[in-house]
Amino acid sequence: MEMNIEQIKKIIPHRYPFLLVDRVLTLDDDRIVSYKNVTGNEDFFNGHFPGLPLMPGVLQIEAIAQSGCILFLEKHAKDPENTTIVFSTINKAKFRKPVVPGDQFMMDVKIVGIRRNFATLEGVGTVDGNVACEVNATAAFIPTDKL
Repeated sequence: MEMNIEQIKKIIPHRYPFLLVDRVLTLDDDRIVSYKNVTGNEDFFNGHFPGLPLMPGVLQIEAIAQSGCILFLEKHAKDPENTTIVFSTINKAKFRKPVVPGDQFMMDVKIVGIRRNFATLEGVGTVDGNVACEVNATAAFIPTDKL
C-alpha cells in the first residue's frame, strides 16, 4: 500500500518543518518502507552545519520513528484517532554515512514486538543503498486525552 504526503498527514500529527516522511512505498502488517527527500531548503541546514550541511542524526531517528508511527497507527492501534505515540527508549543508534541535501533517505522499519502499550521497532535508513542510520527503539502509545 502506497501513501502520498496528504494521506500521511491524515495519520500522524506532524507538520512542516517537522514532518519527515514524504511517501510510503510499502505498508504491511509489521513493516513499512518510506522515504524523505532531503532538500537544501530544510531549516536545520541553516545551523547544522554552515558550509557542511548534514541532516542531524536525531532527525534521522525521528524520521524512522514517524514511519513506525504510521505503521502502528494504520495496522495495530485500536483507536488511532485518539492515540499518541512517544519515544520511551532509543537503543543501539548507529550512524554510518552522512545524509546531505539531494539525498533520498529511505526508511525500512519493522515492529518486532508489541506488549501492553509499547511497541519495539527496528529501523534502518539508507541513501543509495548504503546504510546511513540504524536504530532500535521502543515507543509508548497512550490515549491522547491522558497527556
